[in-house]
Amino acid sequence: MMENINKDWVTLSDSAIISAIGEFIKQKRLQENKSQALLAKDAGLNRSTIVQIENGESITLTSLIQILRVLNLLHLLDIFTIEEKISPVEYVKMKEKKRLRARKKDTKANLNDDIGW
Repeated sequence: MMENINKDWVTLSDSAIISAIGEFIKQKRLQENKSQALLAKDAGLNRSTIVQIENGESITLTSLIQILRVLNLLHLLDIFTIEEKISPVEYVKMKEKKRLRARKKDTKANLNDDIGW
């Protein structure tokens, strides 16, 4: 059984991070009981690309996305979602603009409008 060890990603070198990603992909592939050849075929990649990432070598971001898609791991990219936050000042302005009551339409003003004749 593999231990869940939190990594201090900041202290890792780029190559160590790539190796960790490759090991993660390898473990997920094995959990799915897929061969490197089958994963490559399903992802539309060469088997050598799968070998590269699993050996800690660099691959393109597009290839990584294709691999994650086949392994049903695209949810890992949720971390990249940008949430718009309203500043406290903007929130107050929005609250000031909020309607507090309904108004009756001014029928006299509507009768005087130019109808374009």
